[in-house]
Amino acid sequence: MLSLPNLLTLSRIFAVPILVFLLWKPAPWDYAITFVLYCVVGITDYFDGYLARAQGQISKLGQFLDPIADKIMVAAVIIMLMASRKADGDAPIIQDFNVIPAIIIMLREIIVSGLREFLAELKVSVPVSRRAKWKTTFQLVSLGALILGGALPTQPWVHILGVVTLWLAAALTLVTGYDYLRTGLKHMD
Repeated sequence: MLSLPNLLTLSRIFAVPILVFLLWKPAPWDYAITFVLYCVVGITDYFDGYLARAQGQISKLGQFLDPIADKIMVAAVIIMLMASRKADGDAPIIQDFNVIPAIIIMLREIIVSGLREFLAELKVSVPVSRRAKWKTTFQLVSLGALILGGALPTQPWVHILGVVTLWLAAALTLVTGYDYLRTGLKHMD
């Protein structure tokens, strides 16, 4: 339980309430601090898996907690970014449409989690695909850019990058969600 990879994973989970707090009623400095914390959390996501494999410390706890830590962080940040943009009252109408990829991402995570749980009872393993890794990369980049965009309001291209990659992440989310669903349907009677 107290291996370095597991501690890094747990640190990501414990960072989520701090991220939520910072995004509650954010000012540009809150976004800046959140961006730095978000980057640190992202780095720990890379290193926990890398260290676990390199040191031969892959554990059942780590395999269980790692995807949960990712999903908790993504869900919390998406919800807070959407809420903070709306709470400011200055979001243009086009901003309203950016809730759509957030909803797609959230629904896919819930559906795939349920599907994985169902398949686990059948002793069917569903490995993470290369496309799913790209999906996660686009999600993390988009959320990071949206956070950074709040810290740099005079640089609208950062926010635009975040929105574009959020939509790309949503597209990959649909594709990978369909891949998982297709695999799962083969095992349903």
